[in-house]
Amino acid sequence: MKSCKIVIEVQMRCDKCRSKAMRIAASTDGVDSVTLEGDWKNRLVVTGDGVDSVNLTKTLRKKIGQAAIVEQGEVKKKEEEKKEKADESTIQWWPSQPIFVCDLPSNSNPGGCSIQ
Repeated sequence: MKSCKIVIEVQMRCDKCRSKAMRIAASTDGVDSVTLEGDWKNRLVVTGDGVDSVNLTKTLRKKIGQAAIVEQGEVKKKEEEKKEKADESTIQWWPSQPIFVCDLPSNSNPGGCSIQ
């Protein structure tokens, strides 16, 4: 199975509710990690293999309060990300015209023109 990422928005009013929600999510089968996101830390980000997102959301509703799945998808592994970066081609620009450098004769009067 591939690792999945689930974002669940939960109505949590205090730190005690947040820690309880994290404990519930962490004790669910297949969960590898749980983090909090959002401005008010009201989103649980759960990653793992074979996590039942619907069952987890129902449990959070029963024990914490309102809960809704916001996002669900697969997690890309670091190896896949490196491979994608390597596949991207870099653009190199080479000037089409050769550049010539030539020395100008030195002026004996460097201050400007001399009228005699």
